Amino acid sequence: MCPARFTRTTSPRPPRAPHDPSAPGGLLRGCGGRCGGSRGRDGAMVRKGPGSAEGRVGAMPGGRALPGAVGALCRAMPPRARLVPETLRRAKLDRPQATLDFWRLLYALLKQIHGGKWSEADAIDTQIRFVKSALWYQGYGRPELHRLPSDGSAGSRELLLAFSWLLHRISLLEQLLARNRVRTGDETSVCMCEDDLSQSEQGTTEIAPEYGPEDRVDVRYLQWLNGRLRFQWRSLHAQHQEQCKLLHKIHLLTSGSHVDQILGHFSVTEMDLIRQPENYKQLVQLLELETMQLEAFLEWKQLEPVYWQWMETVLDNMAEEGNMCKPQDAHKERSSLPKVTSCCPWADSLTGQINKLSRDLMALRDQLHELVTHRKSAWEEKVKARAEDLQREDFPATVRKIQEAVELKLLDLSNLCAPKKNKVHGLCRLVYRSKHSASKISFSRSVSKEPAPAVSATEVIRELQMREASLQRELKQLREECRQRLDEIAEGLDGVICISP
Repeated sequence: MCPARFTRTTSPRPPRAPHDPSAPGGLLRGCGGRCGGSRGRDGAMVRKGPGSAEGRVGAMPGGRALPGAVGALCRAMPPRARLVPETLRRAKLDRPQATLDFWRLLYALLKQIHGGKWSEADAIDTQIRFVKSALWYQGYGRPELHRLPSDGSAGSRELLLAFSWLLHRISLLEQLLARNRVRTGDETSVCMCEDDLSQSEQGTTEIAPEYGPEDRVDVRYLQWLNGRLRFQWRSLHAQHQEQCKLLHKIHLLTSGSHVDQILGHFSVTEMDLIRQPENYKQLVQLLELETMQLEAFLEWKQLEPVYWQWMETVLDNMAEEGNMCKPQDAHKERSSLPKVTSCCPWADSLTGQINKLSRDLMALRDQLHELVTHRKSAWEEKVKARAEDLQREDFPATVRKIQEAVELKLLDLSNLCAPKKNKVHGLCRLVYRSKHSASKISFSRSVSKEPAPAVSATEVIRELQMREASLQRELKQLREECRQRLDEIAEGLDGVICISP
């Protein structure tokens, strides 16, 4: 393993952009000064109070601040998935002209969040099904949205609520900016988070499911699938090792050539720019576009409370329309009730059936109670008999196995409770470090600026080795339990000899 360090990558923070009152979105109406305490409907919105810092920002004139907030929101989204501020105004009024635009927007954004490929030529019903399933996966369970037609003919206001919910719940803009970031350095995925590896107790006492003849699977097919999976893992591992070797060669040969002394070497992208200078203009354009998005995001964060106050007016409109529809529905129900009750000669027989069903349920409850009591007493007798057998036969061996299991659990708990440092999760930049360059860099850092948070490759390797050892111990214990289980099954079969692997 080459000496290297993993440096967390962060996007450069551009200078804060001034507020532009003439930003697009002038057709949107202001919040009308409706500011109040926290309130949520269907888990969709939370109102910002006027006494907070965000509420004071929202105290700006709605006609000037709201267009700026909506314009900044639209500019902060990826170029291939942007809305026109006019679409938001139409969605507030529940106009059908904005429905298809919102479906396409949510489809593009959620595809990027989930790391899938998407195309604008996908059928609209496919896009709508994916958006509904993705929103359900994210936790948005508003039934009105999932009842929308699959042809995209209505429901723009519901889609506006879902879009705003994503903005607040999963930090939609932050995730999109991180995923669409222009990567100029060599990165790798590092995870030093602690997983709950102490799962050996779960599943050891579970009874294997009973399979019928039609549910049996050929063992040879499972062995073939296992071998294929192992081969693919080995191929992937070999490719990853080859990539690491090539990266190490680039970093080693270009060491000391970079202008930035903290990095000290070129990346693959920078080497490609040296070999093909004509790609430099495209990279500059991408960086300029990303800078514009970051500036729009900073402006959006300043004016975000204005947007949520405007969304409060959307909720108020929906509540008013709902209250207008409820009295009409209630009047229809009241007018229809006398007609139903006046012509129900079978009401008495239905009541008798309900009483009979209630009596059956009570009897079933008593039977279940007796069954549970019987099973509990039988289980207690079985436990006592097992304890006596253990004391007479293999009690010391059983105690030794229990002690080993307890030691394993204590070791895992000690690793979990021990203070850990430099816990890194996510993409980190690969930076080559030699002893000579490290001494130079340490001096330059103390003079110029603070170093970025980093973790060495040695620490990551040590962490992975500890997790590997813990998994190996758990695998050994599970194999021993499976072997014992197979021996018990083989003892109950006549004329069968079981040779454990």
